Amino acid sequence: MDVIEAIKTRKSIRGFKKDPVSKETIHKILEAAIRTPSGMNTQPWEFVVAGGKALEQIREECGRLFNEGAFPTNDMLRQPFEGVFKKRQVDLAVELFKLMGIAREDKEARKQWMSRGFRFFDSPCQIIIFADKELKYHLDMLGVGALCQTICLAALEYGLGTCIADQGIMYDQVWRKYANIPESKRLIAGISIGYPDPDFPANKLVSSREPVDSITTWLGY
Repeated sequence: MDVIEAIKTRKSIRGFKKDPVSKETIHKILEAAIRTPSGMNTQPWEFVVAGGKALEQIREECGRLFNEGAFPTNDMLRQPFEGVFKKRQVDLAVELFKLMGIAREDKEARKQWMSRGFRFFDSPCQIIIFADKELKYHLDMLGVGALCQTICLAALEYGLGTCIADQGIMYDQVWRKYANIPESKRLIAGISIGYPDPDFPANKLVSSREPVDSITTWLGY
């Protein structure tokens, strides 16, 4: 696939087919992804890849914690958005709820929708990216962000869809238990990956972007 086409057509997938994704395919994706540039070649990333029965156990435990109202334990949790960032978040939610037929006043349906994130959107595979807690320099996090994009683009080559979401790492104690991740490591991102379900309504969403000229200052052009 053409690189520019891949960048423009990639979108978040929130509904997947049940078909499993082979270890060989994920290995090829990660082999490509670790070529991502990082500041001073620190390569600040490590992975956990879960599928099959292991993922089902983790999914059920994270979903249960959410339904019980357990407070997330990951120290990477973001602060609430404000201003234009809050507006963009709300606009996205409005479009998703419209596609899913969820009324604004239907709190139970909205909660069920949110729980999908804590269940990794029922994807057949989940990739968790973590790093040493000592890596706090902004270029380290920039490298992990670039890595996430590379994984998502590489996945398209194999007909796979992805969704980067923080709900998947909020209950980091679950992942630590199953994958034996030490406290010296910080879970940074989760990527749900699988074959997109074309009939899932939310998958029809193409999120908006600000025009380049409204967010760019040109110098010397």
